[in-house]
Amino acid sequence: MMKNTYLIIAFALFIVSCKKETTPEIKTAEMPVEKTNAISKPNFNPNATFAKAEFKIEGMTCAMGCAKTIEKRIAKMEGVKSAVVDFKKELAMVEYDNAKVTPANLENTVTNVAEVYKVKNMKTVEQFSIVE
Repeated sequence: MMKNTYLIIAFALFIVSCKKETTPEIKTAEMPVEKTNAISKPNFNPNATFAKAEFKIEGMTCAMGCAKTIEKRIAKMEGVKSAVVDFKKELAMVEYDNAKVTPANLENTVTNVAEVYKVKNMKTVEQFSIVE
């Protein structure tokens, strides 16, 4: 008899303590925004005149340490709209406001990252080379 009483009490506690409806806990986490290969910045003067420059960068030894570092430094420059550095081709492609940035500024930014980097064959282009 005592065993049955304990069993009924345990069952009653189990029923009372279980929730029939569960509410999931909602947490909000900030997710990084997926970007393309190009590092670009919005909010440019709509009347600005943009130029596109391509140039070789010699001295890079890796894609993540060298190429990405140079790409980020160029992209942070005032007046630069977008920057892509292709490690395999040793090629940089930069779109910039030519009232704020000059090819000399771009070259100085690259060579200031590290002395081993050399800019070669800088030219203004209508369209960028295709990056694979």
